[in-house]
Amino acid sequence: MIEVKVPSPGESITEVEIESWLVKSGAYVDMDAELAEINSDKATLTVNAEGAGVIEILVEEGEVVQVGQVIATIDPSAEKPAGAPTEKKADSPNGKDKSPAKENAPAEQKESYAKGVPSVSADKLMKEKGLDPQTVEGSGRGGRVTKADVVNQVNNPPATKTAPKEEAPKKESRPIPAMPVVGNAQGREQTYEKMSSLRRKIAQRLVSVKNETAMLTTFNEVDMQAVMDMRSKYKDKFKETHGVGLGFMSFFTKAVTMALMEFPAVNSQIDGKDLVYHNYADVGIAVSTPRGLVVPVIRDAHLMSLHQIEQSVLHYALKARENAITIDDMEGGTFTITNGGIFGSMLSTPIINPPQAAILGMHNIVERPVAINGEVKIRPIMYVALSYDHRIIDGKEAVSFLFRIKERLEDPSRMLLEV
Repeated sequence: MIEVKVPSPGESITEVEIESWLVKSGAYVDMDAELAEINSDKATLTVNAEGAGVIEILVEEGEVVQVGQVIATIDPSAEKPAGAPTEKKADSPNGKDKSPAKENAPAEQKESYAKGVPSVSADKLMKEKGLDPQTVEGSGRGGRVTKADVVNQVNNPPATKTAPKEEAPKKESRPIPAMPVVGNAQGREQTYEKMSSLRRKIAQRLVSVKNETAMLTTFNEVDMQAVMDMRSKYKDKFKETHGVGLGFMSFFTKAVTMALMEFPAVNSQIDGKDLVYHNYADVGIAVSTPRGLVVPVIRDAHLMSLHQIEQSVLHYALKARENAITIDDMEGGTFTITNGGIFGSMLSTPIINPPQAAILGMHNIVERPVAINGEVKIRPIMYVALSYDHRIIDGKEAVSFLFRIKERLEDPSRMLLEV
C-alpha cells in the first residue's frame, strides 16, 4: 500500500490546508498524477501520486493537516477496472502532451472525467441547499463543480416567472401602497466560507506590522513625461535588441536601487537589538494572484540593467499567472515595490513587508494641470508613496529618499550616467 503524505512546503511550516482534491476516492490513478492542491502560509503546492493504483481519500477538503500526515492511500495491486475513471499524469511543462495516443484520440475521449463531478465540500453544500447537481455548472479543473460554483448558484438563482399579483379591491379610502420588492429571500442569504491558510497568514502579518512598527508614509508626485517620451522613442528598438518590452517597472526599480545605495537606512532591518544594513538590493515586486498577494524577489537588482530588470519582472509575472511562484522565489528581500496603479489606484498607503524597513507604492498616471516656469501645462503625473518604519528611518531620510527617486524619474538620463 502506497501512503500519500503531505510534503513539506518549507522549513518553518508545520501544517497545511487541503484546498481541493483533484481525484475521487476509488478512482484509478496513474504514476505522477496530480491528486490534490494544498495551501500553506506562503504558497500552494500540488501532491502527486508516487505510484499507480486505486486511491482511497482519508481527509476531506478544507481540513488542516500536519506536514508528513497520510492523507490518502493507493493500492498498487488493484487492477484498473474497465471503464473506471482514471486521473492521468500532469501535462508537460509547456502544457502539451506530445504522446501520439493523445494526438490521435477522438475528441470525445479528451473530455475530462471530472466534468460535472462535485468536490466533497460542493456536494455537501448542494445537499444542504437542496440543489439539483445537474443545474450547477462546474468551473474547476476539468469542469469539476467547486464549492464556489455552488455558492454562486445559491446567491444568483435562475430567474423564475412569478404569477401576476391580483389588484386590491377599490375602497373609498386611499389604500396604503405596498413596500417595493427589490429582491428575494435567497438573495439575502449569508454564506460562510473558511479562509484559506494563505489569506489567514496575510491577515496576521498585516495586523502585526501595524502593531509592531512605527509606520509612517510620505508622498510625492512624479512628472512621467520624460520616461514616457524615452519609452515611446526606444521601445521598438529595445524589444528588438533585448526581446522584452520596456515598461515603467524597470525605471522605478533602477531609481529605487540607486537611492537605496545612497540611503542605507531605508535598505536595513531590525534584528533583535541590532540594525542590519545590506550593501546589496534584493527588491521584491508585489504581484497579485487569485489566491492573494505574493512578493517574488529580484536578487542583486542594483547590478542589473533596465533590460535585465524587465526580464526578471516578466519571468515572475508568467510564474504568477501559472501559480508557480515558489517559496525560494519569495524569501529574503531588502525592499519592496507595489504597483496599485494597474488597478486604477490614485493614492494609497502601502503596508511594510516585514522585516523590511520600507515599501514604495506606485499609482496610476493621470494627466493633471501643473505649473511649469510660471505656466500651467497638462502633464502625466503619478503620485508615489513611501511607507517606512520610523524606528529605523528618520523623516528627513524618507523624504530625501523619495525625492531622489522623483529626480531620477523626471530626468532618466541620470540613471544611465549613474548620477
